[in-house]
Amino acid sequence: MFNHKYELEHVFSFGAALETEAIGPVAEGIRVNFYCQGGELTGPKLQGRCRSVGGDWLTVRTDGVAILDARTTIESHDGALIAITYSGVADLENDGYQRFLEGNLPARLGPELGHICVIAQVKQAGPERTGRAAGGYRSS
Repeated sequence: MFNHKYELEHVFSFGAALETEAIGPVAEGIRVNFYCQGGELTGPKLQGRCRSVGGDWLTVRTDGVAILDARTTIESHDGALIAITYSGVADLENDGYQRFLEGNLPARLGPELGHICVIAQVKQAGPERTGRAAGGYRSS
């Protein structure tokens, strides 16, 4: 068994305005797309804005588990473009599917809704910026 102590560092937080497009019931559950309309990044290591591209393609299964697939581009305060993708799952509780069918979408996904588990990839490029970083977040 591995015994490794993980240390996470807060780099930034962001909020974005989203346009909602409800596709409706599909074979896997109910599909809802959220398109990024822009937003702001704040934090101790990174500041900037969310560009008006990308979004979150969300599928809520009949058991209330949401499958997340999000992609966006952020622009740092110094002009660097950074691609962010994340995928994961969120537990919207047993009635989550029914709430979505009724158009009762949560204002945001967060720990108050149950467990969320995501894996993020952050990619940037430039003369002094190369490489790729990955990270994850899990709430309980």
